[in-house]
Amino acid sequence: MSRDQTLGALILLGAIVVIGIFGWLIYVPEYRIAALIIVAATAVVGVMGIIAWIGWTMATTPAPEPIGSIEEPEKSSSEEK
Repeated sequence: MSRDQTLGALILLGAIVVIGIFGWLIYVPEYRIAALIIVAATAVVGVMGIIAWIGWTMATTPAPEPIGSIEEPEKSSSEEK
């Protein structure tokens, strides 16, 4: 298995474990509210993190150089004759 496949398998396994833990927490009455709070907080932090990253990228990326007027290519002396 390549390194990428190993990493993908680990991510898959981690996701399955988190789904299992969340499923268990949701069905245990003592932890139900805590599980929902954790999910909501993770969602808000994740979305705001992506928005912050986009803002940082836009703020720190220099503006592109303006495109000058498009000029016709110069004709060579052989084309003029």
